Amino acid sequence: MDDALLDKLGILADSAKYDASCASSGAKRRTGGPDGLGSTTGAGICHAYTPDGRCVSLLKILLTNYCLFDCAYCINRRSSNVRRARFSVDEVVRLTLGFYKRNCIEGLFLSSGIVRSPDYTMEQLMLVARTLRRDHGFAGYIHLKTIPEASPWLIEQAGLWADRLSINLELASDRSLKEFAPEKDGGAIKAVMGQIGERILEAKEEKRRFSPAGQSTQMIVGADASTDLSVLETSDTLYRRYGLRRVYYSAFSPIPEASSALPAKPPPLQRENRLYQADWLLRYYGFTVEEIAAGGEGGMLDLGIDPKLAWALKNRGRFPVDVNSADREMLLRVPGLGARAVDKIVEARRHTTLRLEDVARLSSGLKRARAFLIAADHHPGGLTDRTDLRQRLVAPPKQLSLF
Repeated sequence: MDDALLDKLGILADSAKYDASCASSGAKRRTGGPDGLGSTTGAGICHAYTPDGRCVSLLKILLTNYCLFDCAYCINRRSSNVRRARFSVDEVVRLTLGFYKRNCIEGLFLSSGIVRSPDYTMEQLMLVARTLRRDHGFAGYIHLKTIPEASPWLIEQAGLWADRLSINLELASDRSLKEFAPEKDGGAIKAVMGQIGERILEAKEEKRRFSPAGQSTQMIVGADASTDLSVLETSDTLYRRYGLRRVYYSAFSPIPEASSALPAKPPPLQRENRLYQADWLLRYYGFTVEEIAAGGEGGMLDLGIDPKLAWALKNRGRFPVDVNSADREMLLRVPGLGARAVDKIVEARRHTTLRLEDVARLSSGLKRARAFLIAADHHPGGLTDRTDLRQRLVAPPKQLSLF
């Protein structure tokens, strides 16, 4: 690799680090022929994790960090005084194949600032994916960032070659978007999400490939005044209306020469973590946004404890629940019990009456769950009267055995 290309790589890989919507969950192995390159398993440069815990590696770069837009929260905004660089389509292809052949990566995450025009930028992104697939038999994972202002035809072409498409909404409210990114249109972004969602469904019905790993987006947390409730309401709408596979949350990071309207300090990093936990409850545990938000105060999640435990502590009257008779939906709300553990419990109790030691074999979270569970040989008692319950549940594990 020559020095000029290495310099570009340093700039454009660093510029890409602010995009959190990087994962390969849901991608199926492509067939690249006997000489095809790539897979979607292994480890490498930029680590991303799938829902089953698998670690994958991606080359995560921008095509360019030049940008026509001047979004206040973006380090690559038009008015930013940063070093600029730009890859050609051929350079990205060569880099991807080179890293791949050295077993450094398993795929490519490619985003870009908007240069010349949205259509030109989207075409360049699409050409990278098409060249890798068609000319080189590349069978690895490709995630392309789409440009919402670009031609629908170009976005559809991108979906033919990419495993996943994503469009970053960035901020939870249209008001914030107009304030911090006036050149972006929240309505246009959602319209493209709808277009992509329709094509994904059509492709599944017709058994053809179009962005088979779905679509995702990112929201920046802490750049504006949006509460956690507002963020989760937006996420819930995106999941239900557009069928998004994931919403990623990225804690705002102060940037040089920033607008005075932006906060001078980042939000607590724990806030990002709590939103991910809440998002999981929303998608897989049957919680509503209102239930999750009620565990905190003023529309903000409790930073001290996870949102599932926060909800349980505020709804103590619904506990303890009997592992031998409670329905699956209520067991999913027990702190410490994951979805897999609950399914194991439901299956096991068909054959025997469960004791506490049985639950311990089925779940690694018993030390937290036991305060909320009844088993054949266990009843915690006095749950609604314990004023120190929160303190004891967040204490070191060795203290939890007192229940």
